[in-house]
Amino acid sequence: MLPVEILISEHRLISHIVGVLKKEQEKNVTSGKVDPNFIVTAVDFFRTYADRYHHGKEEGILFNELYKRKLSEADGLMMRELILEHATARRTVTSLEKLKTSYEAGNNEALNGIVEALKTLIELYPQHIEKEDKHFFYPVMQYLTEAEQREMLRKFQEYDQNFTDTRYRQIIETLEKEL
Repeated sequence: MLPVEILISEHRLISHIVGVLKKEQEKNVTSGKVDPNFIVTAVDFFRTYADRYHHGKEEGILFNELYKRKLSEADGLMMRELILEHATARRTVTSLEKLKTSYEAGNNEALNGIVEALKTLIELYPQHIEKEDKHFFYPVMQYLTEAEQREMLRKFQEYDQNFTDTRYRQIIETLEKEL
């Protein structure tokens, strides 16, 4: 197994939440209301699962190792784009959390911001995942020897020992049933 296959498999759960976000966003637009609890759950998912857990491996292990290599211009550019997209996701999630707080405080105008923040995540993640899965992950494995790939796989598994995705799989399953 290649280390990037772990990252690709984690994208499936992120793709599921994007589908849930889309349904929730449509509900927000139709009803003119926001479920603050949903926003809390979405923020937690993106901060913990997508960012700390998943992006933590991408940036902290894979990209960190790739920084040590002489990447082709195209691969280097793509890695920088991916990092910028991670930063966009982080900013959007922070904005979503602030907008939720504003909405709960009675600012109904925050609804529009919430809808836009959800839209940003809905549009960002599918293209980001496709870029990584189909155009970046496998090609960059050429920069690592088989032994280095095994070592990266070990580091991913060690990193995973401090986290379980079971809770997030259950949350997504529950949200999908509710919508």
